[in-house]
Amino acid sequence: MRRLAVLADIHGNLLALDAVLADLAHQSFDRVINLGDCASGPLWPRETLDRLRELDWATVRGNHDRWVGTLPRAELTDSDLFASDMLDDEARRWLATLPTRLDGPGGLVAFHASPNDDNAYLTEEVVNGRLRPAPHQRISDRLGDLPDVGLVLAAHSHIATVVRLPNGPWIVNPGSVGCPAYIDPDHPAHVSESGSPLAHYAIVTVADHRATGLAGVEFRAIPYDHEGAARRAESLGELDWAYALRHGFIRATEAAI
Repeated sequence: MRRLAVLADIHGNLLALDAVLADLAHQSFDRVINLGDCASGPLWPRETLDRLRELDWATVRGNHDRWVGTLPRAELTDSDLFASDMLDDEARRWLATLPTRLDGPGGLVAFHASPNDDNAYLTEEVVNGRLRPAPHQRISDRLGDLPDVGLVLAAHSHIATVVRLPNGPWIVNPGSVGCPAYIDPDHPAHVSESGSPLAHYAIVTVADHRATGLAGVEFRAIPYDHEGAARRAESLGELDWAYALRHGFIRATEAAI
């Protein structure tokens, strides 16, 4: 058996990341895989990247990593702009040059969102302004032709999920370490809400010879000083972030989208 610690969507939340690290110290695992979106957010982008670069985990590039690492300042939204301004050229270059996909033994593949689009959901779709599970056929169409793949690790929605496609691979989304809720204004505008302020990650156990031999998925939700993270967001004028960090929901005033 192989045990993989899988995490994603830290979004510069150092306090949440450190809580996950403390929990990992009590777990048995063979490898850590980070599915990206490491720094963007009004929290601690520089300190979070310093920690991640010391850990040297296998990491794929998320959409926010790409934007922070490659786009000019004028094209960045607030959270990405804050992260970019807090990072030096070397840190931005590290984000920009992360691989978009990792392939592991036994038919394992990892990417941030979808195989050919780091900003497109894989196992969800937008219904009435909220994320809902997508039908199997739609998920299969989004995956496309991934020969000999037994286990897909993907993130992006911040929702912990495990899906088994008929005659296809398992798909695991570990949820978000550091951003429990968000609103996406891009068409179609929608929200993602985990419903709690906890830091989420997963431990995935697979058979040594084939990732299709999934032995279990343990979703872990770790308490941490989310109030400290919320106060940090508040100090920077990011009240929506502060509310999401405290509650795992977006503010009711923004719920009608």
